[in-house]
Amino acid sequence: MNRFPIFLIALIFLSSCGGYNSIDSFYNNHKNDNQVTAIRVPQFMLSMLSEISPEMKALVGNTKDLRFMQFPSATPAKSQYLNTQMNGITGTSFIEVYRKNDELKRNVVSIREKRNSVKEILIYNNNNQSGSFLYFNGDFDPIKVREMAKNEQFTKFGEHIINQFGPNTLGTPTNN
Repeated sequence: MNRFPIFLIALIFLSSCGGYNSIDSFYNNHKNDNQVTAIRVPQFMLSMLSEISPEMKALVGNTKDLRFMQFPSATPAKSQYLNTQMNGITGTSFIEVYRKNDELKRNVVSIREKRNSVKEILIYNNNNQSGSFLYFNGDFDPIKVREMAKNEQFTKFGEHIINQFGPNTLGTPTNN
């Protein structure tokens, strides 16, 4: 009896289930939630973000995928749920560059490396009122990433993304 086809089918099935704890699945599962701001910056708009500062120009110039999501986290149960999901995403495949825990509050900067460069950056913040993540995929200088994490430039960058691509800039009326 030839077991190779059964092994191949099982391998395909397992690999299709392996992406559950990923930025793609988290983003797609939560982008339609109530009170969520979700921004996925298209390639042609990345040049606008590079005008924020020389550091951002150096970072954004090598970015292939940039996403930002802000979501409500007003209850301890919701904060714990989001913290657990983000821990599942980073798990063992990311290296934590920075982490600060205060009860259920989180501030985490994680990276995924390949050889001498950083390929993915994930910044997660949760203050028990709201949570957010900022995700970069590209080819980045590890020294610059560490410096930006240390100087909290990624947090400022998330705020700039909302200002650049938020409802006021996209022509959608807002209630002030």
